[in-house]
Amino acid sequence: MMLRAEKVSVRYKDLEAVKQVSFTLEEGQWLMLVGPNGAGKSTLIKALSKTLPYTGKIALMDRDIAKLSQKQIARGMAVLRQSQQVNYAFTVEELVRLGRYAHQSAWSKKDEAGSGKVEEALQMCGLYEMRKQNVLTLSGGELQRAFLAQVFAQDAPILLLDEPVNHLDLAYQQSIFDLVSLWLKKPGRAVISVVHDLLLARRYGTHALLMREGSVAALGGTEAVFTRETLESVYCMDVGEWFKNLYQPWGDGQNGAT
Repeated sequence: MMLRAEKVSVRYKDLEAVKQVSFTLEEGQWLMLVGPNGAGKSTLIKALSKTLPYTGKIALMDRDIAKLSQKQIARGMAVLRQSQQVNYAFTVEELVRLGRYAHQSAWSKKDEAGSGKVEEALQMCGLYEMRKQNVLTLSGGELQRAFLAQVFAQDAPILLLDEPVNHLDLAYQQSIFDLVSLWLKKPGRAVISVVHDLLLARRYGTHALLMREGSVAALGGTEAVFTRETLESVYCMDVGEWFKNLYQPWGDGQNGAT
């Protein structure tokens, strides 16, 4: 297995934000972390990437991440967050190249595979023609695609995506998820995403971990997790009926929609 979490918990002073969460991630899986606001999804992502203190055990390729350096972890997992701060006028190519940092040693900046990985990532994300453009001139969607190219260039077998499209318009949401889906087709890769939109989670995910108040409410294949009864027990509403009513105008021919 590629990643294993055993009874992982995270506490903020008196608040236990993540409680005894266990799961495994296998090759080819796209695990969606879903649940209401405050369920502990993003906190769990931070624990998995060792950016927050936690209790329990997290194993990356059967190696305890507590015993790994951040560079070693970065060679195994790449993280794309919801929003990124850019305060320097990098070119797109320079920003993407920062993803190769984990492959440089303390003694040498040499990275023989780096240029090829950066070019491949730029091409895959449709940014090659923009590679010399100042990132401060990019739109929000273009900038997020540049950061996605950065994690692709990092060439880690696992992607951790923390609400990567919540602030983007529909076209860029589809673009980001389609690119990740394409990236996942190569053997030896897996993805974990925090996603609020259950339709996106069901469309792209192979598996889901449904959280409630820091704990696991359901875990398994998306079809098994996204049942009407399970979702209602977590969201305290009839989620299926809500989506049915919400999207009905788009399917009944009104206003030209089909």
